[in-house]
Amino acid sequence: MDFKDLNIKEDIIDILKKSGITKPTPVQEECIGIIKDGRDVIAQSQTGTGKTLAFLIPTLEKINKNKKDVSALILTPTRELALQISNEAEKLAEPLGLNILSAYGGKDIKSQVNKLKGNIHLVIATPGRLLDHLDRKTISLKNLDIFILDEADQMLLMGFKNEIDAILKETNKKRQSLFFSATMDSQVKKLAYRYTNDPAFIEIKSQEVTLEKINQSIVKTTDRRKFDSLCKVLDGDNPFMAIIFCRTKRRADKLEEDMGSRGYNCEKIHSDISQAKRERIMKNFRNMKTQYLIATDVASRGLDITGVTHIYNYDFPETAEDYIHRIGRTGRAGENGDTCAFVTDKNTKILEDVENKLGFKIKVRFDDTEN
Repeated sequence: MDFKDLNIKEDIIDILKKSGITKPTPVQEECIGIIKDGRDVIAQSQTGTGKTLAFLIPTLEKINKNKKDVSALILTPTRELALQISNEAEKLAEPLGLNILSAYGGKDIKSQVNKLKGNIHLVIATPGRLLDHLDRKTISLKNLDIFILDEADQMLLMGFKNEIDAILKETNKKRQSLFFSATMDSQVKKLAYRYTNDPAFIEIKSQEVTLEKINQSIVKTTDRRKFDSLCKVLDGDNPFMAIIFCRTKRRADKLEEDMGSRGYNCEKIHSDISQAKRERIMKNFRNMKTQYLIATDVASRGLDITGVTHIYNYDFPETAEDYIHRIGRTGRAGENGDTCAFVTDKNTKILEDVENKLGFKIKVRFDDTEN
């Protein structure tokens, strides 16, 4: 199947081709037609499976550019994700003559208010900044046609349930609602079913596909030796583009300082860093000016960066699902990827959970616990 089979406009197909996208992913195949038909959707699909385009393409095609009110709203938990979706949307919206507003904290609200005086078709927002606009009456959602909630599980995890409720009270009851989530527990389902009408439920089993091209390994180490173990691995791999995951902001700060003192080309990203600086850091990483991006889970959630060759779990993740989310940021679009996790005694139980989920033992690269 290709995009023509999904009746996508030629202008959009041409833009996708320029980005090297010629065939729809499973989530795009499943969702695009249903969304174009106007049906509500609840979709479970892992990060990195192409879900952003699964809702962007049909949404942009459905917007009437002559309509004066905001037609579509995409609500997302983090500024990074809002920025990433906006970048994708702007590429596709240009030939359709549609105007987009990104509304998230850290960006000058006055410039957003001025832009809203024009004709905005699609708003991509984080909950706090959108509520700010609704309070100021600078955005009206009364005639909204399509509402999209992206990363619904993260929204609930980050405590945005009340904000979602408040925003949806401001929308048109006849709207089309689309809920996308990497995981689908009872809380996510409850929220999604509450705000959808006879939805199509789409579940994409993607983990096997995502992981089959990823070469996984672990290093056994101790807290005291972990940094030296990491340096040993980095010097051996000399990766093209790598993300190194830390458990907390403080750990990311310390690792950036220690790696910088040893001459590694690295930058950190976490929620305490200003928005302008985060955008600059991400731009440097995407443009391969920075070799190592040190990240926390929250800051990196939803980041879709092409070309990441290696993922390092400096701090072992807290759940098997988190492990799979993290390593799924490499080995994309048919490319191979490499991952290495640093395991101390206290990580033994969660390592067993990960291996049970994967269905195999992860190979030990070396053991740094031995004298």
